[in-house]
Amino acid sequence: MPDTPGLEPARSPRVGLFVTCLVDLYRPSVGFAAIRLLEQAGCQVEVPRAQTCCGQPAYNTGDRATARDLAAGLLDAFGGYDYVVAPSGSCAGMLKTHLPFLFDDDPNLRARADRLAERTFELTSFLVDVIGFMPQLRTSRAGTFTYHDACSGLRELGVKQQPRKLLADVGVAVTELAEPEICCGFGGTFCVKYPEISGRMVTDKVRDIEATQADTVLSGDLGCLLNISGRLLREGVRVNARHVAEVLVEGGLDGPPIGGVG
Repeated sequence: MPDTPGLEPARSPRVGLFVTCLVDLYRPSVGFAAIRLLEQAGCQVEVPRAQTCCGQPAYNTGDRATARDLAAGLLDAFGGYDYVVAPSGSCAGMLKTHLPFLFDDDPNLRARADRLAERTFELTSFLVDVIGFMPQLRTSRAGTFTYHDACSGLRELGVKQQPRKLLADVGVAVTELAEPEICCGFGGTFCVKYPEISGRMVTDKVRDIEATQADTVLSGDLGCLLNISGRLLREGVRVNARHVAEVLVEGGLDGPPIGGVG
């Protein structure tokens, strides 16, 4: 946008990327894809080195003391940014929906947590709802794709049409699952507490994916994708699993799929 005489040029939004533990440890390519998308959208992106886990595993198992300690560190790490963006509805949901309640006994920290929550977004929601971004990918994506709606992003943050819009922008037609909004069975610590139920749920998800005849299943949450890809491999179902961010950037499909071999 050209500068208007007499007015200050618009400042690029300063975005702190919340990488997430799973992306950092298992799929860094998702973090790099997120950075590229945010920069294409005109944002100044930084990755605070002091960031740690969002605290959701501790929070879900009732360890509020650990969750609070982690949350206090995040208030410091992300305090100075215009926005905080995560390539995960689960972690973004923790920061936006649950984290403030950990500080109900401290008005000052609660106020800081509320400000952090107001500025936190899941990646595709931020790109579509806040920035109005159009991906810069120059070639349409070959192949057939389906999409799994991760629970936290869908139910806590209203992430549903945003990733589908971005995919349509780069020429990806999504063949919908029969039950795209049904949990894959991961659920963070749920799969550890209730492995038999979790196993049945992800098996049902694999059957649904297989029925679409898609060659790739996408989602916005790496936890779901790790769970789904593991079951796909164990059952010998030849469907790739990838994070939606990887499909939206040049070269994002060059590496192996989640659970695949390079």
